[in-house]
Amino acid sequence: MGKLIVIEGSDGSGKATQTKLLYEYLKERGTSVKMVSYPSYDSPSSALVKMYLGSEFGKDPYKINAYVTSSFFAVDRFASYLKDWKEFYESSPDAIVICDRYVTSNMLHQTSKLETKEEKEAFLDWEYDFEYVKGGLPIPDLVFFLDVDPDTAFRLMKNRENKITHQSEKDIHESNKDFLIKSYENSILVGKRYGWINIRCCDQMGNMKGMEDIHKMIRDKVI
Repeated sequence: MGKLIVIEGSDGSGKATQTKLLYEYLKERGTSVKMVSYPSYDSPSSALVKMYLGSEFGKDPYKINAYVTSSFFAVDRFASYLKDWKEFYESSPDAIVICDRYVTSNMLHQTSKLETKEEKEAFLDWEYDFEYVKGGLPIPDLVFFLDVDPDTAFRLMKNRENKITHQSEKDIHESNKDFLIKSYENSILVGKRYGWINIRCCDQMGNMKGMEDIHKMIRDKVI
């Protein structure tokens, strides 16, 4: 098997940028590397994800069951794994797959819908078993959490287009600041539980650090 690296974080934290920078860096060094992004919006496997984020099941994410919602995203990942990168991942111990979001996103966001620590931990156990054990998806070797406070993330997303519609309206996660805050708070619980590497992306004034500076912090943990 190869190695799996995940770039995780709240909406607006720069995951796509940092995934691409790490991919380009490793490729330039001659590493056998592949880049994957979730949800895979161009694939039919993301249909339920797009319906959910597009508010077809309701505009309030808290009212949509965490377990059911997680299954939407899990099916998309499972299809992508089988079709797009399983063969590459298994081809060599030197192969590296970099994921912009992964199973970790369900762990981060869907726990926001649950109230108690016990409920959250029960969900995390279920999620781990569902996707990694029963689903057979690879367990990440490294998970980087891009730590951006919710106020900064919300500001950065203000003028960003919707990845599904390519319009200005936000999906049900991005438009709900309370949901973003709770997802961010969950990163403490989930990150400690699974040993994520926290990458502090803001300075003491709350301003985003340069993308190259953030990239270097990630790169130094990989090489």
